[in-house]
Amino acid sequence: MEYSPLDAVHRALGAKMVPFGGWDMPLEYTGTLAEHTACRTDAVVFDVSHLGTVRLTGSDAFDRLQGVLTNDLAKIEPGRAQYTHLCDDSDGSVLDDIIVWWHADGTTFDVMPNASNTDGVRAAIGGDEITHDRAVLAVQGPEAKARLAEVFPEAAAVGRFRVATCDWHGVTCVVAGTGYTGEPGVEIAIPAGSDAAERLWSAVTEQAGIAPAGLGARDTLRLEAGLPLHGHELGAGITSLQADLAWVVAFDKPSFRGRLALLAEREAGPSRKLRGIATEGRRPPRAESAVLIDGEVAGAVTSGNFSPMLGHGIALAFLPPDVADGTAVEVEVRGGRLTGQVVATPFVRSGG
Repeated sequence: MEYSPLDAVHRALGAKMVPFGGWDMPLEYTGTLAEHTACRTDAVVFDVSHLGTVRLTGSDAFDRLQGVLTNDLAKIEPGRAQYTHLCDDSDGSVLDDIIVWWHADGTTFDVMPNASNTDGVRAAIGGDEITHDRAVLAVQGPEAKARLAEVFPEAAAVGRFRVATCDWHGVTCVVAGTGYTGEPGVEIAIPAGSDAAERLWSAVTEQAGIAPAGLGARDTLRLEAGLPLHGHELGAGITSLQADLAWVVAFDKPSFRGRLALLAEREAGPSRKLRGIATEGRRPPRAESAVLIDGEVAGAVTSGNFSPMLGHGIALAFLPPDVADGTAVEVEVRGGRLTGQVVATPFVRSGG
């Protein structure tokens, strides 16, 4: 089991700790519902140190990433971040979805895979794993930047999908305008091995008054925002096109892993597509529940939960590609069925 550099802080706060991707991480502090609501209406801070970081440096780093990942780094520039996929070369399924932080020096890239996929991503792209060299704090919410500016104004000034090196009391941090909640905010990578991460956490929570939040709220927030989770909306047998993320595939690039398979799927048309479902009542749909249209099974839920902001159940599900928004559905749950309809995502838009 891996432990965050902030592990002692979480335990001192009484966080409920759970295994996640091989790490022992905080699920909640005061409760998922309260932490979720705080992120939508104010600001929270997550410890996301469990996420991997693979660093590529050198004059060939750009070309190495371009030849493997689906998106086109030429569309951005140093000092920017980009969402992209690493695909299986044989069938185009998404092995991992990734954020790339391109440093301002032009030759350094921090590739951020999901926690359990770091080894596979590193094997595909090379580079050095630096996951254990830093802690990562994600400050998110409509008031996140205003509150963060009280203790770390340079980080608060980093724009959406921008990347910058910032100094905090003599400690060099890498800050990106990224997150996984659908709200404004930044993610701050601060060196581990000293008390710097703990001091920053203390400044953010105690001086700036930003509430800590656990991975439970992070999951319900990303679902309301319609964002995919690897192992649910992405993974073995699931392509970028099926997940309704064709925009992340730069087909005009001459080469990347999975290109031929994805070209063939684009030509034939994907057999299914990820859609949003809103159900009636507070009882939530759950992953793997069957979705019925006109009494016939049409697909299955990939992620489902109660939406704290909407007050009813929501889900993502794979359905036939021609199913229109507004289509009536039923979702099988233990002991009955939930009625609902197909809806556009995100379910909830940013409060900031």
